[in-house]
Amino acid sequence: MRKISLLLILISGFRFSYAQELKANITVVSSQVGSSVNQNVFRTLQTALNNFINTRKWTPDNFLPNERIECNFLLNIQPTGDINVYNASLTIQAARPVYNTSYLSPIINFQDENVAFKYQEFQQLEFNENRISGSDALVSNLTAVIAYYAYMILAFDYDSFSPRGGEPYFQKAQNIVNNAPDGRNISGWKAFDGIRNRYWLVENMLNSRYTIMHDIYYNYYRMGMDKLYEDENAARIEVLNVLNLLNNFNTDNPNKMINQFFFQGKSTELIKIFSKAPQQDKARASELLQKMDITNATKYKSELK
Repeated sequence: MRKISLLLILISGFRFSYAQELKANITVVSSQVGSSVNQNVFRTLQTALNNFINTRKWTPDNFLPNERIECNFLLNIQPTGDINVYNASLTIQAARPVYNTSYLSPIINFQDENVAFKYQEFQQLEFNENRISGSDALVSNLTAVIAYYAYMILAFDYDSFSPRGGEPYFQKAQNIVNNAPDGRNISGWKAFDGIRNRYWLVENMLNSRYTIMHDIYYNYYRMGMDKLYEDENAARIEVLNVLNLLNNFNTDNPNKMINQFFFQGKSTELIKIFSKAPQQDKARASELLQKMDITNATKYKSELK
């Protein structure tokens, strides 16, 4: 059934099935808050967030249960001086199945350090994409952030299955950015909040000057990863072509968030792909990866000799 459904995806560019889109696991960590706050509050929040993302219909399409996109959210909460108000970091991870294998390839691995919110136990978690900011900005900020990343996960996933297929969901994420809650301690939604935040991530993917990034995602996953089983050499060449495209993009557009974002969580995967490559291709891949994924440069240098 999985082969048939994936074949339908590849032929039509659309998903056809019968379930919600996301298979998300949200974990709330509250160890830094201390004993002054009842820990049941955070267990209740964890349950509410899991229900919020997993029971909501995010697209007009339906998915078979085994097609749901696997993703993890880790909300690490820190206290503030205000009652029921918290700061948090949010780690988002999502993976995409590789055709004809059981392997899941990372498509998002990102940490958002700026999530401020207000929550009381059993508080209703609400989100309306047509009216994102409610009367209390800190109350609505948490669901706005979660919804933003839900749409970004969908957008990158759709982009990986069909050429520029994720654009409707990048647009929905941008709508959240444009109408995001605004208030004291809320950040990450504005251009001036930093150079790597929610604003810049979706801006990079919708900026007409950077449309090559959509081709890069499609070529990497559909033309590269999905071909590894049937023709490893051809798939490896396609991935190397993607690295060359990324290098050109980075040269023309240095320090853009999306370039760094692409590589997060992929170092082990890329090393495995090129470890069996002909020496010339291996050397070229190592050179490009050390240049673009500086965090893992030493790893590439030592393992792709």
